[in-house]
Amino acid sequence: MALNDLADTLKERKINIVHVGQFDHAGIFRERRLPRDSFLEWADKPRFSNTVAIWDSSDNLFGPGPYLTEDVVIDPTSLRSYPFEPDAAAIIAEFSGDSAEIMPRAVLRRQVERAAALGLEVRAAFEFEVIFLDETAESLRTAGFAGLRSFAPDNKCWGGQTGANHAGFVAGLEDTLRATGVSVFGVSGELGPGCFEATLAAESPLKAADDAGFFRLATRAYARNHGKTASFMSCLGQGYPGLGGHVSLSLWDKATGKNVFSDPKNVTNPAALSFIGGMTRTVPEAFALCAHTVNAYRRYAPGSWAPKSVGWAELTFTTAVRSVPSQGGGARLEFRLPGADCNPYLTLALMLGAGLDGIEEKLSAPAPTPDNGPDDIPPGAIRLPGSLAEAAARLSASENARRLFGERFVNHFTRACEVEHASLARAVSTQEIERYLEG
Repeated sequence: MALNDLADTLKERKINIVHVGQFDHAGIFRERRLPRDSFLEWADKPRFSNTVAIWDSSDNLFGPGPYLTEDVVIDPTSLRSYPFEPDAAAIIAEFSGDSAEIMPRAVLRRQVERAAALGLEVRAAFEFEVIFLDETAESLRTAGFAGLRSFAPDNKCWGGQTGANHAGFVAGLEDTLRATGVSVFGVSGELGPGCFEATLAAESPLKAADDAGFFRLATRAYARNHGKTASFMSCLGQGYPGLGGHVSLSLWDKATGKNVFSDPKNVTNPAALSFIGGMTRTVPEAFALCAHTVNAYRRYAPGSWAPKSVGWAELTFTTAVRSVPSQGGGARLEFRLPGADCNPYLTLALMLGAGLDGIEEKLSAPAPTPDNGPDDIPPGAIRLPGSLAEAAARLSASENARRLFGERFVNHFTRACEVEHASLARAVSTQEIERYLEG
């Protein structure tokens, strides 16, 4: 879409304010808010600060200069409604210069292009768990982020009573998500106080990842506008469940229009098994791509629901990869390892890149483990890294990751993970003080 066409679209949709930006490595949407005329003037030669590529979640720079603006390319297909102010929209503009190859959306796009070169179309969907707290930004800081007050503390997993008690809140959230252009399959209650789950609908991979990013933005804004806080931390602490950010994926043959994973016998077919074989090989090495925070690894502690290695089984919820076989279009693979704080672009790029390797090389999947619990490590399986520091070291050493995602990206993202680990390496929890202070 040319700039003139985009201008016409904005005018036709009566969009007077444009929020233009991109999601960074921490999953934060870094934007500029511009009136329509200012946006169109800027869009003639668009540039954005390259600090977006080297900011952590606390707005600290973790990379060297020079710090300047770089060329960006606006993706007109990413235009979506922005319901938090009247007559507004959001749109994504990606770096096209020096920082392009290290940004998450570009990493995913390269794997999508690879699939297209193989004659494959990708469809994907995310599913997120979220915990709502009865806290505002001010109350959290006044209390020093301690003694968190739960919303819906009486919630039962999939409990109809929760849905009835808080129907207005849940319906309002879903309305907000749809108004933000997020494709929603459903929103319902989940396990734990204030815990809900949103299943997003299947889309093209870039749209699916965009939806995931804007889902979290919209959910956080909706919560704050109702005097609450939405948490996507993988592990919020004692009394709260771990939060997942699962992604489902299917491949479609562009020539025939058929689902590559479907099977007339309603079983996991050879293509799906090879895809799983690729994930089994590469995910343990490049796990940081779907678990880039220190907190993410709390969710993989012993006794948690999250798997500790990359196993698989049909229809089983306790494995890293859940195969959903079908004779028709419903066949898909679900990657259940990522937490709710995952970067959706990098998570999907990891799953797709590793799986395409499996298909191209005709790799074999390990034996399914339907009876294993989350803490069980199947014979021959590699235990997942136990910390962000270990995950960063594995990523740096992974030849597969460097081949798939590029030397420069791997070096850059490894550095981001190392800095993130170091930021909390000397932090001491109240639980540690309680355990050791008087011992």
